[in-house]
This record gives sequence, C-alpha cells and structure tokens, in this order.
Amino acid sequence: MLRAVEWIVLGIGSATAIVYGVRRHRPARAGPWLLLAGAIVASAAGDVLTALDRPGAADICFYVMIVLIAWSLLQLTRIGAILVDRARLIDLLAFACSTLLVVWVLVAGDAGTISGAYVIGALLLLAVVARVLVVVGRNVSAVLLVIGAVGVLVSDIVQPLWPGRASESGFVVLYLAWGAAALHPSMVRLTEPAAPRPRPWLGRWAALLGISVATPPVVLLIEAVHGTVGDGVVIAVAGGITLLLTITRLTDSVTLNGQALRRERSLRQASAALVAAVETPAVDKAVRAAIAQLMPPEAIRGTVFAVDDRQLTLQAPPRPEAVLPHRSWWIEDADDDYATLVCPLWLEPLAVARPSGGALILEGRRDILTATRDTLEVLAGQAALALDRISLMEAVGRRDSDLYLRAVIRNSADVMVVIEEDHRVRYASPSLRELLGADDLPPLATLDDLVHPDDRDELRQALQSSGDGVLFCSLLRADGSPVPVEATYRDLRADRLVQGFVVTMRDFPRGREPAEQPPERDKLDEPPARVNRRSARHKFRY
Repeated sequence: MLRAVEWIVLGIGSATAIVYGVRRHRPARAGPWLLLAGAIVASAAGDVLTALDRPGAADICFYVMIVLIAWSLLQLTRIGAILVDRARLIDLLAFACSTLLVVWVLVAGDAGTISGAYVIGALLLLAVVARVLVVVGRNVSAVLLVIGAVGVLVSDIVQPLWPGRASESGFVVLYLAWGAAALHPSMVRLTEPAAPRPRPWLGRWAALLGISVATPPVVLLIEAVHGTVGDGVVIAVAGGITLLLTITRLTDSVTLNGQALRRERSLRQASAALVAAVETPAVDKAVRAAIAQLMPPEAIRGTVFAVDDRQLTLQAPPRPEAVLPHRSWWIEDADDDYATLVCPLWLEPLAVARPSGGALILEGRRDILTATRDTLEVLAGQAALALDRISLMEAVGRRDSDLYLRAVIRNSADVMVVIEEDHRVRYASPSLRELLGADDLPPLATLDDLVHPDDRDELRQALQSSGDGVLFCSLLRADGSPVPVEATYRDLRADRLVQGFVVTMRDFPRGREPAEQPPERDKLDEPPARVNRRSARHKFRY
C-alpha cells in the first residue's frame, strides 16, 4: 500500500508540474504538453494497480499511456519548428515499428516475461524524442524528455526480469524528468510554429510505408498457420501504431493538398482583381479579400494596407538591418500566441515608379501567420506590382496632360503653372519665362523661389487651405525687379490626372479687377499685400 501511495504522489506531482509549466511559460501549443500530463496520470494509475496486484487493469492503463504519448508526439511535430515536414519521420517510425515486431517475434519472443508491446512503444518514444533533441540542439526540455524515455525503456526491459525498487527506478526518472522538462523555459521552443516545407512525393517512401502496414497482418498470418498465436498482443499494438501513423500520414497529405489548392485559388482571384484595379482603393479591397480567404477571421486581429512609408510610423518600427528589402519581418507581441507580420510593398531595393514604399501589416496568431508567410509575401508583391502599374499609368496620364496643356497654351499670354503638393513646379508655360525675363527655370524650382519674399507666407497659407481662390502677389524677375500678378489657383490634388495645383497668372495692370480704377503711377511699386487690402475694402464696400 505504501508503494501505491508513492506512485500516486509521483504521478500527481509530475502532471501538476506539467500543467503549471504550460500556464507559466505559455507555449504556442499547449495540447502536446497536456497530453503528456494525461499520459503521466495513466502511467501512475498503472503503477498503482501493479502495486495493488491487479496486472490486468494495469496493462489497460499502460496501453492508454502509450496512446496518449503517441498522440502528444504527433501534435508536437505537426506545425512545430522541430520537424517542419514530419512525413519522412512517420514513414521511418512505421518501418521501425514493423521491424521491431519482426525482431521480437523471431528473436526475443521467449525472453521471459518481458512485454513486447511496452518495449516497442518505449523504443519508438525514444526514437522520436531523440530526433527532437537532434533537431533543436541544446534544449534542456528536449534532453529531459530523452532522459525520461530512456528510463521507461530500461525499466520495461529490466523490471520483468528482476522485480524490485531498483528496476522500477526508470519510471521514477520518467515522472521527474518530464515534470522538470515542462517547468524549464526552453519548453516553449518545442512548439514554436514554422512554415511548412513540403517535399516532392517519392515512390520508395510510399513503398516503405506500404510494407510497414502489411507487416503485422503477415506476421499474424504466419503464426496462425504454424499453430497457436503467441504474440497476439504485440502484433495488435504494432498494427495499431502503424495504422495510426499511416492515417496521420494520409491526413497530412490531404490537409497540405487542400491548403495548397486554397492558397492557389486565393492568389489567382487576387491576381485577377489586382490586374483589373485602376485605383489604390481597389488594390486595398483585393488584398483584404485574399487575406479573408487565406486565413480564418478569428486568427487575424487587424490588417493595415499602407501604400506610403509615412503611414507606417505608428504601425511598425523600422526594418531590421538583417532583413532584405523585399522580405517580411516580425514584430513581437506581448502575447506569445500572437505576432505582427510586416510584408513590404517593394519589388526591388530602388523602386523608381513608386519610391514611397509602404507595407502590408497583419496582426494575428503566430502559427497561422507563419504557415502562410510565403503566400502573404507573394500577395504583397502582386499588390506592389499593381500599385506600381497604377503609379506609372498616372504618371503617363499627367505627362500627356502636360503635353496637351503645353500644345494648347503655347501662344497664350497668360501664365499657366502646375505645381506639386510640395510647391515644386512640374510644368510652366513659356509665357512665364518671358514674364520673368529668364531663359529657363532652375532645376527642381518651387513656386516660392519665383515669388517675392514679402508674399511667400501669404502664398503658403493660401495653398495650404483646400479649395480655389485668387491671390495678388509679385514675381521676381531675373534682374531682381518685382512683377505684380493676379494668381488664380485651383486645388486639383484629388484629381487622378493632375494631383497638384493649377495656377493661372496675369500681369496685374492688365488683369485688374472690374470697376477698379487703375493704380496711380507712383503706387505701382507698392507691396502686393497693400493692394490686396485695398481690393478687399473695394469688394466689401457695400
């Protein structure tokens, strides 16, 4: 009875340690660790029943333990960073299970009271956790899992031959090691998500899996033909394990194929919508529709489609130096289960058509974002291509508009100027150079450079406000003398073909307001600000 109490304390303590470690460290997937806790409870129940001399019920608990451990390992290797592609591992495990069955039946079947089912299960457990340790490298939790698996294997072999406390110490090592593995912070790395890397299908691996599945029935048939079936339990356990591995292998293949088809369909529909888009809002709509098809709605917290780097100052920090300009990068979240993925809208480091940059930012579950990271990068590249095409179309449209405007007003006496939002002169009619007495405008000239310093503040205030208006100001000739003009400006920044201000200027003496007396000769050199005030008094005289 005392030995049963000891097993109860060890089992409950180890399971509690695993549950506490999950709640404290919050791994990306808690399911595998909780299944390990359930396996520990089942193993402890089996040890208690063994101590109470009830071997039949104890065997049931141990079989349940094997099933829970297998389920936990399958969950652990499903999307974790340990084994991105577990297809080869499943094929090898199935073949190893069948091989161990044959070896047990032909060689070790008469080795006393050793349970072949327990030994085969312990060997497969050791093979998986050893593979985990090899892949992750220096990981304390993985080392402790291996130590616990070695303890189970040793006790399954030694305990039936030499019963006693010493031979059962391997089970004690299992409880202590696996409980400590969940308490160590490195347990989080064992379930970190990683992007899948599917490999091409090879016929030899399919043949290996087929041989593994066919081995248990063949062994059963051979024993039945030669007489009494003496290893029925071992054959049943080996057949169940290989069947479970085969079903998992087929399920993974079907799942991966369905995901690939869904991604392909979503990208194809997004490509069609992006090709047909002629405005930025249409690109935004197509990208959001594709994201809704690629990922479940509950997996995404927020989506930002910024077409300008200036919009990213509040959403994302600068790009890490180690990340290429066209590659995405992560932003860590306070919640380990969630993260933010930033996909730049750049096709090359030096974009010419659209140097403003921009990015597609998604905040959601880390495992979903990791699995679809490559697809999201492709979607961002297609969106960037659509935005570049729209920018080039608008640039060509503006050029054609400028050429048309130049052809129409070439001989006009009025001055026509098209300026950007930053007041840079994009187009100026030939009459402006004649008015200023200059052969050509300076490169990258702004409207402020052409206006008298006394009128620049008033000009900036007028253009900062939305809408159209009239302004009286003076231009600076090449010899430094002022030229009073009447400037009528139109705000066409929202126009897709213009995207700027259109300013029409007329020489002030020839373009004075109706019903206004010509200025006196001695007042021609007055500052335009005074002229503006006098004009305003004239307008509101009544």
